[in-house]
Formats: sequence, C-alpha cells, structure tokens
Amino acid sequence: MGNEIAPNSMGPNTTKLKKPERPFRSAVFRGLGVVVPPLLTIVIFLWVAGTVNQYVLHPTTAGVRYVLVWFAEDIREEVPPAQRAVPADKVPDPENYFYELPDHKFVPLNVYKLVLKHHRSGPMPETAEEVYERYVQLKYLPAHLVVPAFLAIFVLVLYLLGKFMAAGIGRLSVGIFERGVLQLPVVRNVYSSVKQISDFLFSPREIEYTRVVAIEYPRQGIWSLGMVTGESMLDIRAAANEPVLSVLVPTSPMPVTGYTINVKKSEALDLNLTIDQAFQFIVSCGVVVPPQQLQDALDAKAAADDNESAAKGS
Repeated sequence: MGNEIAPNSMGPNTTKLKKPERPFRSAVFRGLGVVVPPLLTIVIFLWVAGTVNQYVLHPTTAGVRYVLVWFAEDIREEVPPAQRAVPADKVPDPENYFYELPDHKFVPLNVYKLVLKHHRSGPMPETAEEVYERYVQLKYLPAHLVVPAFLAIFVLVLYLLGKFMAAGIGRLSVGIFERGVLQLPVVRNVYSSVKQISDFLFSPREIEYTRVVAIEYPRQGIWSLGMVTGESMLDIRAAANEPVLSVLVPTSPMPVTGYTINVKKSEALDLNLTIDQAFQFIVSCGVVVPPQQLQDALDAKAAADDNESAAKGS
C-alpha cells in the first residue's frame, strides 16, 4: 500500500547508518593531541615566571634599588661654575664635574654619562632621582646578577622556612594561620583546594608504597588501582588462611583521599607501573596511560586480530 513502511526502518532491528568518517577533523584532533601538552607546559611555566617577576622579583628589586639610591646618590642643588660640565665637554676627571638636569639639580658627570651610554629609546630622565635610579639599576642591579642572586636567596628562604616548619613553633604558627583563613567564607574554599594540590605535589609522603596492584573493588568485574602499604593484621590473615595485603585505593582526581582495604594476596594483580605513573593515571581519571601498558594493549589487540584472521582462514 501507499503507506507501507520499508523494512528495518523502525523497531529494535532498525539498521543504524554509520556516520561518515572525517579524516580532516581526525587529523586536526591528533595534531592538537601532540601540540597541546608541550604548549600548555610552556604557558604554565611562563605564567609562573611572569607572576614571580611581577609580584616578587620586581618589588624586591625596586626596594633594593631605593636603598642603594639612598646610600649612593650625590645630588647637589648648586656647584661651583668651574665644576659644571656637559657630556660633550672633554674634561680630565668626570668624577669631579657635575651635569645640570632640567630640574636644576646637579649629578656627577660620570653618573649621567653611564645613563646616557645605555639609553636606548624615549626621553632621557629629567630629574636627578630618576637618573640615579637608572644609574643604580645599570651599575649594581643588572639582570645577569639579579636573577641568579634572587634564585639563590629564594631557595635559601624556602630552606629556612622548611626548617622552621619542622619545628613545633612553626607548625603551631601555620596551624593558627590556616584556622584563621578557613573562617573566611569564600577564601576557605579556594585555599583548601590549592592546599590539597600543593600538599600532594610538594609534601613528603608519610605513607611508603611498595608496589602498584589492581584489585576487583568495589565488586568483582570492576578493577581499581591500589597502592600496597604492607602486610595486613594477623587476625585478618588467620581468618583468610593466606597472606593478606593492606592496600590504599586512591580516588580521582585527588588521590590524597581514598580507602584502605585488606585484600588477599592471591587476589591482587601486580602491575608493571611505577608509583608516579599510577598517580598520573589516577589524577587524569584514566586519560594518561603509561606507555608500556598502552603498547602492551596494542600488541595484545594485534595478536587477537591475527588469531581471528587465522581462525577465519582455516
């Protein structure tokens, strides 16, 4: 009839049309997968460097420059006419001559010449204070000296802070500070999240893991990664009538929390993974698979395909 429905057009046996492959889009996504990780790594490091430079290095350098200017400046309101000179004059001893600036103050001629020599673009400093700030920056605070000195001092401060934290008074002070921060409504949420990440990245692990295993948890057929922390209690071993392991099962994406369970040694599958690779797998929610495990999976799939082809051929 006119209203007849073509077979397989409805119902459970409906044939689904396969979406056409899009090689261009697939190639673009594969390219992004190659480019994004190193690009994001570079962006993160540049962002950290820029933040440290803007909020730590630059204010510190400005403070040091202010102190050096205060000690080194030789700004005079008036000098004898015989000691007045301009940079173009040929004078026997520039240190004994002074140059008059637009603000009608005098600075030593050698100071002004150094600033003029390294001046690149834009107007020259017009005040004596600006000239001396530039002079101190050029003579005492060049970048090739400031950056290594800052890094050395920064590492030293971190070391002293770590030693202070190891003492009882340090932990008490930080505990009081954190309790105060956690009383703030909005700040406590951000601070607690950042602290969890920083503790996971930088704090020494109080729990020593011996190896990585896979266990069927929370039920059979579902595999979870776990870190073996040691042998379990004797009573549990006696009840199981075989060795039992204590296993920490971390949670994604923050493995600082998890579950401690006791598993029969025979039911724990040892994995060819390092502790760091296991944590990467957990933090990435299973996206970052260790290379050796990925290659093994590909080899297993290829072997299965070969066996299937051989079976069909026979």
